[in-house]
Amino acid sequence: MVTAEQWLAKLTHLHVHQGKDGPAPHKPLLLLVLMDLADEGLFPRNTLPLTPELAFRFATYWTIVAHRRHQTPEVQLPFHHLRYDGAWSPLQSDGQPSLGPECTRYAALAADFSAAIREPAWRSKARCILIARYFQPEERVALYTAVGIPVPTEDEVKRDRTFIASDQAKDQGREARFRLTVVMAYQFACALTGLRLTTITAGSVVDAAHIHTFADSRNNEPQNGLALSKNAHWGFDQGLWSISDDYRVLVGIDRFTEASPDAKTLASYHGRKLRLPSDLRLHPSPMHLARHRKRHNYS
Repeated sequence: MVTAEQWLAKLTHLHVHQGKDGPAPHKPLLLLVLMDLADEGLFPRNTLPLTPELAFRFATYWTIVAHRRHQTPEVQLPFHHLRYDGAWSPLQSDGQPSLGPECTRYAALAADFSAAIREPAWRSKARCILIARYFQPEERVALYTAVGIPVPTEDEVKRDRTFIASDQAKDQGREARFRLTVVMAYQFACALTGLRLTTITAGSVVDAAHIHTFADSRNNEPQNGLALSKNAHWGFDQGLWSISDDYRVLVGIDRFTEASPDAKTLASYHGRKLRLPSDLRLHPSPMHLARHRKRHNYS
């Protein structure tokens, strides 16, 4: 289930076409219409029909962006394509899944989206995010007025444009702490090659690499990390090399071809001891190393 706050963050990343005149306004305008319906107690819990009244509301908002969109307002497009943002599933008039905008007559609402949009405080924040994110300055003023929101300051607009949910912010903080801890533990040097290159402008050539991928583990503990140069990081993620429980390099020599006239080849590191932090507590966890070997078929 997506939380109400996570839905606010999702609104900053709608799947919209990016044209020379800015983001396509179709989805944001339709969402503003739906919030109006919710204000009036007209937003359904489960299934939203595509009605002439809905189209009229959409077309009225469309007049605000018509100066840069030389086309007639087609509510069918966002009504169908909001499926790709997880808001709902489009249905035909017979209740079967719809494959195109011309056939879509209903939307089977995602329960978490339906619950979020029925909350007044959520709608207030969501409107600010949508208007700040997807519309030009003069359009924003018109839309703030149309939905009854005082025109915010530039700082408030910028804040709304870049909104992230608190759990995402926490993830960013944990990721930053992970990078600092891991790279500094290895003294800014690659655990495989020993390469160390730092600059004032760009920091370090070394990455903080996850052993057990973060997408699967959600683990930002330093014991799940290695300091690796860009090439070594890429090869590790691709499974071209791994690490034994006694921290020796395992190279899948039969998995690639290589040439390196001016530097060591990857194959030449096979069997070598990994360069490790002086602090034993920051050494890679054998459990995570075992997961990496298993994922990439190292016996």
